[in-house]
Amino acid sequence: MKKIFVLLSGVTMLCLASGARADIPDPDVLIKNTVHEVLDIVRSDKELRSGNQKKMLELVDAKVLPHFNFEHMTKLAVGKSWRTATPEQKKALMSEFRILLVRTYTKAFTSYRDQVVEIKPFKLDPAATEVTVKTAIVKPGSSQQPVLVDYDMEKMPDGWKVYDLTVEGVSLVTSYRGTFADQIQQVGIDGLIKTLADKNSTAASNAALAEKADSK
Repeated sequence: MKKIFVLLSGVTMLCLASGARADIPDPDVLIKNTVHEVLDIVRSDKELRSGNQKKMLELVDAKVLPHFNFEHMTKLAVGKSWRTATPEQKKALMSEFRILLVRTYTKAFTSYRDQVVEIKPFKLDPAATEVTVKTAIVKPGSSQQPVLVDYDMEKMPDGWKVYDLTVEGVSLVTSYRGTFADQIQQVGIDGLIKTLADKNSTAASNAALAEKADSK
């Protein structure tokens, strides 16, 4: 379930922050425009279409994740243990969690580049500081039901940023919270950091080996 969740969720990630300035689109327009931009890049780039992981990582890292509130996301995922973590531990947790999501969404964009993202009707209250933008992932010509993805966004000093998203009723941060809580209970916060770091390192090594094999 979690693998499907993270793969599908990556399809509709956004890359630009939205603020109060008139030249910045509302959150729903922002998501729509950005999804089209990123997927158009993937579809038009031969290396990306062939699964170039390094180039895809660079695209996702540059266009998607910098505009998420990773501190808030990591805080929600870690739960109550966040309060007892040292500043160094918090920094490490955010870093490893970010790397984890970068690789997750890289797979998503590669696997689901042929989907179409529909934005549900949305009306922004000018006074709102938090909103939920609802979307659906649709595969043209398929009889499969659309995959529903909701974005929870908050208004930051530098614009709107995502702090959670929900796929088919399952929250990203809630999904990770249970796993993280179990890890912390067993091996502590430092143990969780090491587990995430090891997982990220293994994923990076596997990707490098796969790319090397494909190049032969």
